[in-house]
Amino acid sequence: MEHVYWIGGGSGGGKSTVARRLAAAQGLRLYATDDAMADHARRSTPADSPELARFLAMDMDQRWLLRSPETMLDTFHWYRGEAFGLIVDDLRAAGDAGVVAEGFRLLPHLVRPQLASPRHAVWLLPTPEFRRAAFEQRGSLWKIAGRTSDPATALANLLARDAMFTDRVRAEAADLGLRVLEVDGTASEEDLVAQVAAWVRSRAGSFVIAT
Repeated sequence: MEHVYWIGGGSGGGKSTVARRLAAAQGLRLYATDDAMADHARRSTPADSPELARFLAMDMDQRWLLRSPETMLDTFHWYRGEAFGLIVDDLRAAGDAGVVAEGFRLLPHLVRPQLASPRHAVWLLPTPEFRRAAFEQRGSLWKIAGRTSDPATALANLLARDAMFTDRVRAEAADLGLRVLEVDGTASEEDLVAQVAAWVRSRAGSFVIAT
């Protein structure tokens, strides 16, 4: 899939912003995997996505209060790669025009076989502090936790789960020799975009981001 550039990583790490700017600067199409989740859930079955089926059968407290963060991590359907094949199908169906795909569903071990080059992919890994600040800035910090009977505990569970997911992605990328960028707030948005653009390469060479 030589026409696809992949930006994965933990939630709150700036994937959407970087991907949007990279796509705009290079005249590429943007494919946000978050936007495809509802469609992919509809197209999935309990046979091919069993964790998704179990998740959908739970209420909010069962999802975010009555299980440990470790269990939430190990059983969350998107973290297990369920329906990743539908992402690949979507990208192939769109033809050979260049595209930037982004989202936390782009797990390193699933993306690696699709890569034309290691320089077609990068994972952005936010620190826990940066993630919380990003969610607060967006106004989405309590979006999920606020729908449970104990929002404070649910939020703590969610943030713990997300931190463990980020650690897992970091280790997986390292094992596969794939590039990660740590996001801790010391680099500006402009700097982060420039770092990604400096790493990602097309056949014509490094990408250029207009300032």
